[in-house]
Amino acid sequence: MTEPSGLQYPVRAKDAETPAIKQLERMLNSIGKHPKLIGVDGEQIVIPDSVYYILRQAIELMASGHAISLVPLERELTTQEAADLLNVSRPYLVKLLEQTAIPYKIVGSHHRIRFEDVMAYKEQRDLLRHQSLRKITQLSEELGLYDNEIEDFRQEDETFEQ
Repeated sequence: MTEPSGLQYPVRAKDAETPAIKQLERMLNSIGKHPKLIGVDGEQIVIPDSVYYILRQAIELMASGHAISLVPLERELTTQEAADLLNVSRPYLVKLLEQTAIPYKIVGSHHRIRFEDVMAYKEQRDLLRHQSLRKITQLSEELGLYDNEIEDFRQEDETFEQ
């Protein structure tokens, strides 16, 4: 069976597959340093560390109910694919490209963005968001607003329970 690959076809475990995936996860967690695949004819091959690492990640995510997709870092994305990954609109993504926030190239009349560059931008954006939220929380705590809101919520919750 040949399955299409790429961003368009993420794989999510079917409910009936969940027990087998959980069992695989337990087995992989208990395996020693050099796991092997054994073919139906008894032929054995040691799974290379790089493949084992990806396999463990995939099984862990699928066991947790996540859909996954393997994408080569060098893969070039359309503006719509990149926008979907960043959870932004395509016009907003094009503005980011025009502002040189993300490297891109033009192929014919179309923008192409490397997956690796989109993920680097996403990581940087998420880090900045996290830092900003931390600063807001710190300022709220210093002003006494953060603790008061939690205490107010606790009092409302206790009143509701009575």
